[in-house]
Amino acid sequence: MNILVTGVGGPTPRSFVKSLKYYSGLDSFRTIGTDVNPLAFGLYQKSLFDRSYLVPRADDPGYWQSIEQIIEDEEIDLAIILPEIEVLEWSKRKETSDLPCKVLLPDYELAEILVDKAKMTEFLSDTGMVPKSIEFSRLDSVDDLFNVFEGEFWVRSSLGSCGLGSLKIHSKELLANWIDMNQEVETFLASTYLPGRNLACKMLYYDGALVRSATAERVDYVMAKSAPSGITGNTSFGRLINEPELMNRASKALDLLFEHTQARKHGFFTVDFKENRKGEALITEINIRHVAFTQCFAAGGANFAEDTIRLLNNDPEFDRSFQYYEFEKDLIFLREVDEVPILMKESELFASLPGKPEVVYINGRGCY
Repeated sequence: MNILVTGVGGPTPRSFVKSLKYYSGLDSFRTIGTDVNPLAFGLYQKSLFDRSYLVPRADDPGYWQSIEQIIEDEEIDLAIILPEIEVLEWSKRKETSDLPCKVLLPDYELAEILVDKAKMTEFLSDTGMVPKSIEFSRLDSVDDLFNVFEGEFWVRSSLGSCGLGSLKIHSKELLANWIDMNQEVETFLASTYLPGRNLACKMLYYDGALVRSATAERVDYVMAKSAPSGITGNTSFGRLINEPELMNRASKALDLLFEHTQARKHGFFTVDFKENRKGEALITEINIRHVAFTQCFAAGGANFAEDTIRLLNNDPEFDRSFQYYEFEKDLIFLREVDEVPILMKESELFASLPGKPEVVYINGRGCY
């Protein structure tokens, strides 16, 4: 089985492949990586990728010719498309013509709404599942924002991920300086500041049904001090949690979006939540792909990468009945971008120092 993985310069594609190589029961597969950046780390990571290719951007006229040539030369069986710009491009092509290989993608109209956080939030604004939010451009007056949000709110780019343009705002001067600093951001989204837990729910749909789900909490971020908001998009410390109510809320929101766009229930989604002062979990964004700490789920027994491959490969032994993955209680992960995650019990986190942390066995696999 030959698997194409795109965007391997980013941590998410490499995390996906590590989930397959280190935690899955799959064997006899090759991974072929692509990226648009000749300096992309993953292009030269031979421990993860059997072959790698430099390709044009997804919005370049030569993109499909390059991709199709790789698929032909490497006899690709299925593709894992991870950068949002490529997910959109493949989903758009799927609307009008056949794709060159098997792939798990949401329908284009749904994907287009979800990559625009302002559109997604506006659609769900009357459901009580999202924070109060206002989209504005760098040319708009911002005076009303301080009346609507009573002087304190969260701002971020309305497009993109990784916490782009995000900061807690408490003065007009700070907001003006922040807008000026983030010249690459054309439109921002101002939202009620949510001080509670930062949560994520994984949702794997296939052929009209929810197949797998799991939940986690993000606590701290890689290189958090490098971002004024403390959020970089790459979780360094988190908890694998059992909170199926998050899955129910994510399912309810996605059902509304599926119905609105007439899209199939098909694709992989990461629904992000933040708790308000009352402890209510509100949706802040819905990613149309895996995110960077997917291998932490795999290490804990929720291997969405393996699930995806087995579904695409029509594995007759794969159980398609719904499963909500439950983790051992008190289970946390510590993660760095280029390392395999460390799993341990939170109650033993500091008790284990200065000696070696106890090894936790999950599904027969030892993880520190």
